[in-house]
Amino acid sequence: MRTVTGLCAALALGVLSTATLGSAPDFDYPTTKKVDVVDDYHGTPVPDPYRWLEEDVRESERVADWVTAQNKVTFGYLRSIPGRDRIVKRLTDLWDYERYSAPSKIADYYVYSKNDGLQNQSVMYKIDSLHARPEVLIDPNSWSEDGTVALSGTSFSDDGRFAAIGRSKAGSDWKTWSILDVHRGAWFPETLDWIKWTSIAWTKDGRGFFYTRFPEVPQEDRFTALNINSKIYYHRAGTDQTEDVLVFERPDEPRWGLYAQVTDDGRYLVIGASIGTDDVNRVWVRDLSDPYAGPRALVKTFDNSFDLIGNEGPAFFFLTDSEAPNRRVVKVDIREGLDSMEEVIAEREQVLQSVSHTGNMLVCSYLKDVLPQVTMHRLDGSLVREVEFPGIGSGGGFGGDPDQTEVFYSFSSYNLPPSIYKYDMLTGESDLFRTANIDVDPDKYTVSQVKYTSKDGTKVPMFIAHKKGLKLDGSNPTLLYGYGGFNISLTPGFSVIRLAWLEMGGVYAVANLRGGGEYGKAWHDQGKKLQKQNVFDDFIAAAEYLIDQKYTSTEKLAIQGGSNGGLLVGACMIQRPDLFGVALPAVGVMDMIRFPRFTAGRYWTDDYGDPQKSDEFGALIAYSPYHNLKDGVRYPSTMVTTADTDDRVVPGHSFKFAARLQEAHSGDNPVLIRIQTDAGHGAGKPTKFLIEEYADIFAFCFDNMGEKIPR
Repeated sequence: MRTVTGLCAALALGVLSTATLGSAPDFDYPTTKKVDVVDDYHGTPVPDPYRWLEEDVRESERVADWVTAQNKVTFGYLRSIPGRDRIVKRLTDLWDYERYSAPSKIADYYVYSKNDGLQNQSVMYKIDSLHARPEVLIDPNSWSEDGTVALSGTSFSDDGRFAAIGRSKAGSDWKTWSILDVHRGAWFPETLDWIKWTSIAWTKDGRGFFYTRFPEVPQEDRFTALNINSKIYYHRAGTDQTEDVLVFERPDEPRWGLYAQVTDDGRYLVIGASIGTDDVNRVWVRDLSDPYAGPRALVKTFDNSFDLIGNEGPAFFFLTDSEAPNRRVVKVDIREGLDSMEEVIAEREQVLQSVSHTGNMLVCSYLKDVLPQVTMHRLDGSLVREVEFPGIGSGGGFGGDPDQTEVFYSFSSYNLPPSIYKYDMLTGESDLFRTANIDVDPDKYTVSQVKYTSKDGTKVPMFIAHKKGLKLDGSNPTLLYGYGGFNISLTPGFSVIRLAWLEMGGVYAVANLRGGGEYGKAWHDQGKKLQKQNVFDDFIAAAEYLIDQKYTSTEKLAIQGGSNGGLLVGACMIQRPDLFGVALPAVGVMDMIRFPRFTAGRYWTDDYGDPQKSDEFGALIAYSPYHNLKDGVRYPSTMVTTADTDDRVVPGHSFKFAARLQEAHSGDNPVLIRIQTDAGHGAGKPTKFLIEEYADIFAFCFDNMGEKIPR
């Protein structure tokens, strides 16, 4: 399936009230060289004085020196904060519990992942029955001494004999794939390279699979070059990648993203093409039983999404938004084309997020006011039952083969560690299979959902978690998190990071901003392209609500977001520097004019707009964080975070923003950048890196809120 990820018209400037800094030294920021670079966009000059910081830190000595100098200032300050070591210890203690994934049935055995607690990477185990003695199948911790090589994908052949295994180094989106003989525990000799965002589609005979790869690029451009000209290949297990057979390409459309699936019955190869992050695609079908058959176009435009659910012979089930913005399930006879489309499950008020063909039923996962709702249907669409979840939280799973009657799902919340349930598809009975054993008392905390009013009158939901008995006196350290883009929904799930913040007396709030997928296509569309300002208005209104309701005050309020959420924080701290005490933009898209020039950035024009189009350029330049920093403004205490191997949102975004922020900022409060080495956009980051990073973030927050770190 597709995995491409896989991420302000007016400025309100003011003076931020001074927060007490507990241990802040005088900040002697490194001098950053400026260059005379000005681009012309539609007659508008766009200066870019820190263009040279776009160079790959692994290839550019001058950028590497700049990173070293910045980290020296940042880590020197962070390590001096009294009580930071207590956060490290508590995070380490909390993290040290056994974490399991839900089991997956593979042929006649099960696989699941487990982390003993402080392992840098989780280990994949194999068991012959649910209560059998487990055996290690894959241990990524053996792949590198520092834990920076991670397991980044698995795909098993139908008979369970072979597994394609993806590895990612230092958090890069580039993956190297290998093949494991599960029965013998032996690796095949070949490796497959130059692969990103691919599905692995095994043929029914288990001899090989279809996958997507990109052309090789020079090593010095590996982490920055545009990812174009993807092609679908077939790989026969046991052969060199150079012998792979080209199956499908569109050289006339180099920006199309291609992916492949094989239907559960093994008869059909389904090829899809996407043009960005919007959920629209074209579809071709090839009959694998006919060696001379070529792919036949089934969906011929990019007008709608058609995600394959499963098939019964030539009858294909799709999840689609065709004539249904909140999506529905349809059946198509591929011999007759889309004219044969029949509705199976109608669109509802709630957004239909995903559908699986499991246990000879259609399992539909909805969001109802940002909470999970699962319904099960016969293949004719008739309702069988609904699954009940125990309150405010996140629930998901139910995946399996069409003939599988035993599946698993999980449920958790901000204050509730994850529990895994075994579910009988025939009876609808749920049995608790495993629950996390962690040092937390859920009854000490409360999780609520509120709705507040945004600038234009739109009601926006927000989750708020904190200790019971919280005094609403405006004195509570508060962390407000948001994303607001790419049709992604934020639901309440468990994390020891959030738990540590709550333990320290903090309030944790998550705003479900427009641009996300919480309420379907209309909600998403209201926060993209020319409507992107709505996202920032929603986030600013969330902060104002928390202050108005006395949860916190400006001095005690931190805003946080990563990737597209990093853009969110960057834009909001510039538009309302008077509103926030601390800003934490992580791996953010900060240059809204040059983002399409790097790696996956070209896909994001679906959500952000294209700077080559004059109207969309006007919207982008109005809120672009890098371009809208103003000299002489006191900005919130800021810690930008990024990593040297982030090849999704290249670190040049954060480098340029931090350099310009340090130049423009007028206050004596810190505006720093923390750059992690040997890490990427976030996936696969070792446990030890995460503990250190969040100890730094929380220590930075408390110190700049004038709070002592609790003992």
